[in-house]
Amino acid sequence: MGLTLTYLSAIVVIPLAALVLKPWALGVAGVWHVLSDPRVLSALRLSFGVATLAALVDAVLGTLIGWTLVRYDFPGRRLLDAIVDLPFALPTAVAGIALTALYAPNGPLGALAALAGIKTAYSPLGIFIALVFVGLPFVVRATEPVLSELDQEVEEAARTLGATDLQRVAMVVAPALIPALISGVGMAFARGLGEYGSVIFIAGNMPMRTEIAPLLIVIKLEEFDYSGAALIGLTMVVMAFGTLLVINALQTAFARRGAA
Repeated sequence: MGLTLTYLSAIVVIPLAALVLKPWALGVAGVWHVLSDPRVLSALRLSFGVATLAALVDAVLGTLIGWTLVRYDFPGRRLLDAIVDLPFALPTAVAGIALTALYAPNGPLGALAALAGIKTAYSPLGIFIALVFVGLPFVVRATEPVLSELDQEVEEAARTLGATDLQRVAMVVAPALIPALISGVGMAFARGLGEYGSVIFIAGNMPMRTEIAPLLIVIKLEEFDYSGAALIGLTMVVMAFGTLLVINALQTAFARRGAA
């Protein structure tokens, strides 16, 4: 226990304590000045909003992919299963460059979107695409084990008793799947919130439009505004921690309901 507490203190408690204390070097007025800066508010709003939306989309896509990989056997299944882990293996900068090459106005997918009047790269949509890409594996890998262990005979019994496909999903599959799905969505959200390397290339980094909070922290550090950078980081930690508390509470509630 002593070794564990020492280890956790070194990598978690002490850095968090420094993050909490550093912003107050600005004083109360300075803290309020930074937090009320329209540029800071815009960056925080963009980061949290897009990360939340990307995690919700990952919930749908990740569940569909996980279901397909577990329930169906088809040519190329192992290749698809390996591709799912690609965002884990790719350096974030490489992922950002690849996504930009695909979705830039002169890229293959970006050019097609431009024909429809949709701007992908260098817009909030580009940030959304990058966050969906990096967060998708978390949902897939969280739901796969549950789907693998789910007894299909129970589903067949429900079908025999007259349950429709929607009823089987809602009353048999969902209670077992939702806790794992919430966990995967929470991890995808956390990854998207702090993502930097894969976003800065495709975002365009325009203040008040496509500037994310992690980039603004880097800018503050380059300007030697360490207290301001720490304050933005602390704000992100507090908001993310509150969001994850809600997610964990939902996960626990659904797990208890499923056990009951």
